[in-house]
Amino acid sequence: MDNIHFRASSQGAALPAAYMTAGTSSFIDFLRVQAPHLLPGAAGLGEEPVRARRASDLAQQPPHGTTIVAVKFNGGVLIAGDRRATSGNLISQRDMEKVFVTDAYSAVGIAGTAGLAMDMVRLYQVELSHYEKIEGVPLSLDGKTNKLAALVRGNLDGAMAGLAVLPLFIGFDVDAPDPARAGRIVSYDVVGGRYEERAGFHGVGSGSLFARSALKKLWDPDSDRDTAIRNAVEALYDAADDDSATGGPDLARKIYPSIVTITGVDGAVHVPDEEAAEVAEIVVTQRTSQPRG
Repeated sequence: MDNIHFRASSQGAALPAAYMTAGTSSFIDFLRVQAPHLLPGAAGLGEEPVRARRASDLAQQPPHGTTIVAVKFNGGVLIAGDRRATSGNLISQRDMEKVFVTDAYSAVGIAGTAGLAMDMVRLYQVELSHYEKIEGVPLSLDGKTNKLAALVRGNLDGAMAGLAVLPLFIGFDVDAPDPARAGRIVSYDVVGGRYEERAGFHGVGSGSLFARSALKKLWDPDSDRDTAIRNAVEALYDAADDDSATGGPDLARKIYPSIVTITGVDGAVHVPDEEAAEVAEIVVTQRTSQPRG
């Protein structure tokens, strides 16, 4: 998206006046007027609808990413994702990043069509940054979730053609009366419906049924950050155990879940790879001695 700010100057022409005027605090509205072809889905999906392919064509399907889980804990909230992307029955990527920090107090995990999801997250990050620069204050947490809902709704044609994107949002409400319970989880459906999850945990993607079932047994509203991370990795392990599209911790290749935590003190931060590896190795070692089915 940054390219549109510099394309004209790189060709030796002055930027149009609209690029130098605040106009609107919504970067998406700016694009809709100045460069609508850059919006997700603007190019269309072609005349032929997307249909299920023959088994021999499965490798040509767009890569899909799963599974994402979110967990509240005492003082914050976290989001974690496995690293596998699949094309049909094939593994297209083993170390895909599906969890992204979107601003100081929010993060998004993506499941569904990987290419569309990545573009959606990039545009969303720019949208939040643009609003803060124009208005001088960050967008409210409800505003952030509504902006993401609008982006999901903008992919409706793709979703109806089988190219759905399902984000999972987490945020920390800095204006909440009780900071210990300020972490929030919001899920979406393919048409942009927005749902705040009150259970304290949630999951999206093909392995989410198994991950949520694990979290039903593990989740504790008074758990600390470290326990919540352990529970998220356990849930992803259970998802990978029963869902072929979800990748479990890969000790041989040193590929571990991606995790972002958000607290009122530290904001949104990626859990270091070394810490994720340590937790994953403990979980795998424990399951080696107690496979649990």
